[in-house]
Amino acid sequence: MIRRPPRSTQSRSSAASDVYKRQALRYTNLKNTNQFISFISLTSIIGITLGVMALIIVLSVMNGFQSELKSRILSVTSHIEITKPGRDLNNWQQTKKTINKDIGIDGISPYVEDQAMISVGKRNRGVVVRGIFPEIEKDVNDINTKISSGAYRLTQGQYDILIGVDLARYLGVSVGDKIAMISSKSNFSAAGIMPRIKRFNISGIFDSGMYEYDAGLALINLKDAQTFFKTNNNVSGLRVELNNIDDTEKVSSYLKETFSYDPFIYVSDWRIQHANLFAAIKLEKKVMFIILTLIIAVAAFNIVSTLVMGVTEKRSDIAILRTIGVNKKSIMYIFIAQGFIIGALGTLLGIFFGVAISLNIETIVPFIERIFNTEFLAKDIYLISTVPSKVMIVDVYRIGLMGLFLSLVAAIYPSYKASKIDPATALKYE
Repeated sequence: MIRRPPRSTQSRSSAASDVYKRQALRYTNLKNTNQFISFISLTSIIGITLGVMALIIVLSVMNGFQSELKSRILSVTSHIEITKPGRDLNNWQQTKKTINKDIGIDGISPYVEDQAMISVGKRNRGVVVRGIFPEIEKDVNDINTKISSGAYRLTQGQYDILIGVDLARYLGVSVGDKIAMISSKSNFSAAGIMPRIKRFNISGIFDSGMYEYDAGLALINLKDAQTFFKTNNNVSGLRVELNNIDDTEKVSSYLKETFSYDPFIYVSDWRIQHANLFAAIKLEKKVMFIILTLIIAVAAFNIVSTLVMGVTEKRSDIAILRTIGVNKKSIMYIFIAQGFIIGALGTLLGIFFGVAISLNIETIVPFIERIFNTEFLAKDIYLISTVPSKVMIVDVYRIGLMGLFLSLVAAIYPSYKASKIDPATALKYE
């Protein structure tokens, strides 16, 4: 008698694998005989899509705000500042020579900074006055590219001044007008204490995009500032520009070590100066990630309902599969694969729509504002008046993996219950 050779374990495994893949796709088909289950499957896909899409859009907008805020702050302020709090920095030329530019420093510029009041007619406003060397200042920020009217001109002895667009609007002045500046330091004479007043000529108006600076910062020539504030030849500090903003910590540590011989010299960088602001943005981003992840989790756990009802409806099919040799593990794989397909479809659609909207958010938001005749971010209230967006591949990758992971987790319990169905019991009344 000729005996048929036994099927190899690999062949049986391959056949079983094909079976559960086909069954998973068939059970996932939205044209299911049970319309209610199909509706829940569709709802699960839409829910995951909306959750993933919302999370990508929100994180992209928050990344955009952080990037835009950093860019605008650093267009007016410096990466690193070297100062002597409570006193002036004397012999700044020698201090500047002490710094090694080869460690990633792009430029160094001295400045004099103090507070004053600007007066035009009946209108007055307190401002921060910064004295700079116009040509050297170009090495540490790009305020020269932010001039909206007039020219980037601060001629020594001519008492030229650059003011922000919001300050100019408040005072009702334009290029060529004269303004009076009242120093916070007074003159002492035989007649008593007299305020120190000087008339300045507006040579240019800048628009940095940040209300804080556009309404409260004025720039004058450094020599004029030394004369007006009576600082002799001393300066308030040195502003340092880096080649790469990511080297802030390294260069800051180097400068602290370089000037460790003088306990009065203080080295600060943009992270310290605006630490609370960026820490708040980072915290908000984490909180929003957690909150929107819960939305995806709720949508993903709709998969549980879909699979539980699917298992109930397909009890006889499962029993037949068991009788033809499909083991419990393969039964589990069928429903895990079904849950994974639902989650993967929703996740991929969410990533597609989320990235597409995020990349076009700067066009979509103004369109909505025009339709409803409203303004989401008023410039006089918020630091940034537009809605920026920056899609980060790392965020998209993490969100995608999280959507797939939650889908798999949601599919485990129904799949386990399906694998425990007894074929004899299920087929008893068939």
